[in-house]
Amino acid sequence: MRVICKQSSNLLHTTKHCKTIKQLHQVHAQTITRGLLSLHPSSSLLLTTILHSLTSLLSPHSLSDIHYPLAIFNQIKNPSTFCYNTVIRAHTLLSSPLDALLFFARMRRLGIRPDAHTFPFALKACGLHRSLSLTQALHCQSVRFGYSNDVFVVNCLISVYSVMGRVFYANQVFDESSDRDVVSYNALLDGFVKAGETARAREVFDEMPVRDAVSWGTIIAGYAKLNRFEEALGLFDEMVGLDVSPDNIALVSALSACAQLGELEKGKTIHEYIERKGIRVDAYLSTGLVDLYAKCGCIETAKQIFETTTEKALFTWNAMLTGLAMHGHGQLLLDYFSRMVKARVQPDGVTFLAVLVGCSHAGLTTEARLLFEEMESVYGVSRELKHYGCMADLLGRAGLIREAMDMIEDMPMGGDVFVWGGLLSGCRIHGNVEIAEKAAEHVMEIKPEDGGVYSVLANIYANEGRWDDLAKIRSLRDSTMVKKNAGCSLIQLNGVIHEFVAGDSLHPLTGEICFVLNGIGQHQFEAL
Repeated sequence: MRVICKQSSNLLHTTKHCKTIKQLHQVHAQTITRGLLSLHPSSSLLLTTILHSLTSLLSPHSLSDIHYPLAIFNQIKNPSTFCYNTVIRAHTLLSSPLDALLFFARMRRLGIRPDAHTFPFALKACGLHRSLSLTQALHCQSVRFGYSNDVFVVNCLISVYSVMGRVFYANQVFDESSDRDVVSYNALLDGFVKAGETARAREVFDEMPVRDAVSWGTIIAGYAKLNRFEEALGLFDEMVGLDVSPDNIALVSALSACAQLGELEKGKTIHEYIERKGIRVDAYLSTGLVDLYAKCGCIETAKQIFETTTEKALFTWNAMLTGLAMHGHGQLLLDYFSRMVKARVQPDGVTFLAVLVGCSHAGLTTEARLLFEEMESVYGVSRELKHYGCMADLLGRAGLIREAMDMIEDMPMGGDVFVWGGLLSGCRIHGNVEIAEKAAEHVMEIKPEDGGVYSVLANIYANEGRWDDLAKIRSLRDSTMVKKNAGCSLIQLNGVIHEFVAGDSLHPLTGEICFVLNGIGQHQFEAL
């Protein structure tokens, strides 16, 4: 008996240090061939250890790997709470929440008492299953078993309610808890950010006794998400000034803010910080850098970063394709799209929007037609209004007004402002008054307050010399509550962003700028 127990101890020690599932299979085979499974309670201890080791090696994307651990579980006589926790956690890891919850129900039916680890695993499964009723039922049971103030259970409840968009419940759990840590605050902070309640998120952030990189990253991402880019960058600078190392969420959010504001120099500073600190550039960071340089006019730098990136996710490819489209590199854009497909990266709607925009700007009508046709049949990507709008703009630019009109009439859904607006722009370029009037009528019906449509139609009438119609459309515009977004330009000079809005003279150097422009105009006139 002593020899057998020694063999059992050695196998347990070996099991804890196994690094591959194959080795664990060998250990399991040894327990069978040496007759160790006939022992009790040593057999349960061995199988429990093997079960835990197997589940710790599971890959999140391979559900089939759960069958062997389940076979081990079924061999254990009277599985303990630890065994059930292990299986529930494994199913949650494998994104199989219903099975995880079924094991929880089986555990309770057999009268096995859950512990502080059971509820977080089961609650995470509820979050994956998106079941509010089950979450509330587990919440009640956690209170019944005395875990209402357990920090791990509380944090998981806050997180799960937040994931489901029930931030009120998350806040209630937070307020009723007497034991909170930085994770508790971060979970509630994330909930408010996801719900778009940045003001409430800021209140939580300001009252936090301790903040970590996650806290800073979450609030910075919240401001960036709501297009409050200056505030996002201000918080980022404050974070770095306090010697808090930013995580990738904070870095990506700051880079996104720089891209949207055209803050190239600030973006370069963040890039230098990443390199100086030796931060690993993953797919998210590389995407943020590609997006920054592409939107700030440095497409060659964006290409260099893209090419040196080893982790190219779908969104990384999309950022590169969008950048190439913005810069009018139509043929190069198609080459990159072909590389993407050859790399077995499945394109999505954003991919095709970038490609179609690039083709439109480069006048690649034939190529755009083919890709638009293949979207659903070859790539399995559904056409959306934005894709139809892009095609309407492309065909209109090319003078294929009738083809664009036929496409719109054959659409499975009604056209929106961008679809009809794209057609209207083409009519303006090529002077097609008849279809322009139909397109304008649709735009006015969908969005009567849009002032742009009146201006375009007035321009078309003026070019055709139809003065009576021009007077009518101007009268209609004046009698309708229309809005026209003023044009805005940004330029960076010596590290300072200068903004110019059409129709105003608020810039402090407006006089000097107008003097120079008038001088240029006079010089051009004299040169003619």
